[in-house]
Amino acid sequence: MKSDIHPDYHEITIVMTDGTTFKTRSCMGKEGDTLRLDIDPKSHPAWTGVQRVMDTGGQVAKFNRKFAGIGARKK
Repeated sequence: MKSDIHPDYHEITIVMTDGTTFKTRSCMGKEGDTLRLDIDPKSHPAWTGVQRVMDTGGQVAKFNRKFAGIGARKK
């Protein structure tokens, strides 16, 4: 293999959404850096089975207004 082409592989700390931490090895950042997760298996609906509808900025309402007339028959 060619020398000096591989990224530095070092230990970092992962902080889950509930505050628990663990150490793993990664190419991200530098030795000892911390990666804080916004979504992890403890909070993501794909793993928990709990669905939440979040309407940030009225996007769902905007969609409903835009496409309200589709499928409605006019007389």
